[in-house]
Amino acid sequence: MSDAPRDELARRIAGEITLSGDPGATLRKWRTDFGVSQTELAAELDVSSSVVSDYESGRRESPGIGVVRRMVTALLAIDDERGGKRIRQFGRVLTAGFESDIVRDLREYRTAISLSDFYDAIEATEITSGDRDYVNGHTIINSIQAITRLSSEEFYRLYGQSTDRALVFTDVTRGESPLVAMRVVTPTPNAVVLHGLTEDDLWEHAAALASVDGFSLAVSTCDIGTALDSLRSFD
Repeated sequence: MSDAPRDELARRIAGEITLSGDPGATLRKWRTDFGVSQTELAAELDVSSSVVSDYESGRRESPGIGVVRRMVTALLAIDDERGGKRIRQFGRVLTAGFESDIVRDLREYRTAISLSDFYDAIEATEITSGDRDYVNGHTIINSIQAITRLSSEEFYRLYGQSTDRALVFTDVTRGESPLVAMRVVTPTPNAVVLHGLTEDDLWEHAAALASVDGFSLAVSTCDIGTALDSLRSFD
């Protein structure tokens, strides 16, 4: 594995923690994003779990550069021991030219996956069916960041190697913005998943717009980390 994604990820984590108004909360965010428990991080650092807990809760003085470096190194070492899945995930996003606060994951599958299997993996409920009942990959996107920061050309790069994929929009409240964005981006994906809301929360025009453009529309409230773990089985 190239060191470039690993080094870039290390700099990003360290920078966010160091510059954060609440370093402990930022450390906790990254630790949980890596799926690492306080106990596991403490063991890698050779300290007690209470030390990690105290930093995250703010009971200890904000960690200095040296402590932050050790914590970041420990998180990456644990990920390496697990096969480097989080580092590779970050590398795919970098290769596609996106910041990780816009794109959480961009992945191609070994073979086409039925939409029903994909929806089962992320505990999604289909609202309306589309013209194609399979996906070759997925992209998980922060809806607000993508819509406010990406040009139409950059938006198209969200499709990775194939438009036959699912676009999963996170941080959605009702779904207006992603569905309107799909109206001006061609071609459309096979499926759009609005994450973080239920069918009752959905914008009343969402299903109609999806039907017009021919893609499957679904909603999901599954924990995004759990969803990513499930989707890795399709690699």
